Amino acid sequence: MASAAPPSQAGALALWPVYVAIFGAGVMMGTSIPIVPLALEARGVDRLTIGLSGALWSVGLLVFGAYIPRWAERVGAVRLIWLALIGSAVIQLVQGFTLDLPVWAILILWSALRFVQGAAVGIPWLVTEIWINLVVEERHRARALAIYATLIAGGLAAGPLVLQIVGVTGAAPFVACAALTLAAGLPLLAARGAPRIEPEAGGRMMDTVWIAPVAMLAALAAGTGETVVFTFLPIYGVEIGVDAKEATLWQTAFVIGNLALQLPIGWIADRLPRLGVLLACVLASALAAAILPFVGASPWTMWPLLVIWGGIAFGIYTVGLTILGQRFAAGDMARANAAFVMIYTVGSLIGPPISGAAMDVFGGRGLGWSLAAAYALCALAIVVMARRRG
Repeated sequence: MASAAPPSQAGALALWPVYVAIFGAGVMMGTSIPIVPLALEARGVDRLTIGLSGALWSVGLLVFGAYIPRWAERVGAVRLIWLALIGSAVIQLVQGFTLDLPVWAILILWSALRFVQGAAVGIPWLVTEIWINLVVEERHRARALAIYATLIAGGLAAGPLVLQIVGVTGAAPFVACAALTLAAGLPLLAARGAPRIEPEAGGRMMDTVWIAPVAMLAALAAGTGETVVFTFLPIYGVEIGVDAKEATLWQTAFVIGNLALQLPIGWIADRLPRLGVLLACVLASALAAAILPFVGASPWTMWPLLVIWGGIAFGIYTVGLTILGQRFAAGDMARANAAFVMIYTVGSLIGPPISGAAMDVFGGRGLGWSLAAAYALCALAIVVMARRRG
């Protein structure tokens, strides 16, 4: 299939509201991701159950993800994103004001809410990626997506800082999340010239997986690694003696690496073979995860590791999405991008329960060991598929 055609100047200029909005969405996610595991941990819920709960939004995205391009075609990109943000804000408010329920009731209610939130989170994520991939020129694709990833990282890094202000207990962090969710949509009110998302009629979404298997494996590796880190890193910190609020800042360190390294990785991926850049990111992430249990709790050792690891781990997603964008024409892009996000979601779904179980068996060491094994397996699969494809 051919690559997408170069965009018009108007289409490229229309990206600024998307970039600003995705930064706001990153702040919202960086605030919301750690508070649910910490709230469940405080109520005595075991880590395997926390991991399963963390995976439920992924199930929701898997169920609804295939329909998102069609919804965007019918409703319009901006309007659909706004509907999703409103729904996500309502979910966060409900969670914040049901903290005093019995544990069994919280698990049932929050599980249902996290399932629905899969679609609410997936809509702005998928639609903005399709938007960018449709309007950027091929020679700038990796850098455009690197800017996108950098702004998400900036938001994710700022999220835990919000928790330093509002705290990690009670309803306050959930209310803050809801407010930030709605604020993330405000820049889209100024959006002009949004591309019309028109999925190609016919064909199956899974066909795109076999057309671009290397890109899809990158999505799997990224989904597994990122979700496990954001689900369990604060809990790992508490286990080795770090205060809960300080442990949430480790997530900030992880995404600071994205801020520092995403643009250089994008620049490299626009100039060197993208397969080699992708493999380097996956293997370096495996090494970083493997040494996690040995660096201790000191910020002088933990922060440098997390910054470097975060940059290269987010690079897996950026380079994989760039490879996807060069492979598909505009009519196929929505379907391919939806498949990419859904494969990422599969990683998000299988990663937390496996790492949670590993931590229950091996203690904190299980976090790094399970992630190192996952990255290594994905690297091997990428090499095998690349050789088969020539």
